Amino acid sequence: MPPISNDWLAPLKPEFSKPYYKKLYQTVNEEYRTHLIFPPADDIFNAFALTPLSEVKVVILGQDPYHGDGQAHGLCFSVKPDVEIPPSLVNIYKELQDDCGCYIPNNGYLTKWAKQGVLLLNTVLTVRAHQANSHRGIGWEEFTDAAIRILNEQDRPIVFILWGKPAQMKKAMLNNPQHLILEAPHPSPLSAYRGFFGSRPFSRTNKFLQQHGIEPIDWQIENV
Repeated sequence: MPPISNDWLAPLKPEFSKPYYKKLYQTVNEEYRTHLIFPPADDIFNAFALTPLSEVKVVILGQDPYHGDGQAHGLCFSVKPDVEIPPSLVNIYKELQDDCGCYIPNNGYLTKWAKQGVLLLNTVLTVRAHQANSHRGIGWEEFTDAAIRILNEQDRPIVFILWGKPAQMKKAMLNNPQHLILEAPHPSPLSAYRGFFGSRPFSRTNKFLQQHGIEPIDWQIENV
């Protein structure tokens, strides 16, 4: 696993010496040695690398990485430019079009969001190929909970977008009154019609940011 090297390092450093993390590190290394694991090892911490702590304006919490070949690259809901757009992201784009008038792009590569301060964080950062949730419970949740606590403690307004039950379970950790919490059902085809569509998270996020004098997010992902 590549080290975290930006301003996330200092607040996360205590985690690296805890027993759970040492066990997690050994488990993940062994998994990469013996199975096909996604994302590629160098991409595990991409969410932290692309969105420094000091620049986080918005947090979108996902569950675990895509488990199909070539999909996951370390940002929740995002896929590489040449990969078919997954069903949940198709629905995210539909809501974005209805909410903000953005056109639906021909790719699912969300690094533009990450580079503007949208932390695209899965609660579990690795997965075995073609086995959803296969790395649940090996220690990633403790690590990403630590990141969420660090974000909660920031002395500036941040928007937390919680889609689906696993993400919403993190709400109990978010008690800083400066932050905005937006909840909706998960955008997957199984649940999007239960209230994800029409929840307008993108315009509500930008309205909140602008009210606090923060540059809004340009949500339009361009065609490639």
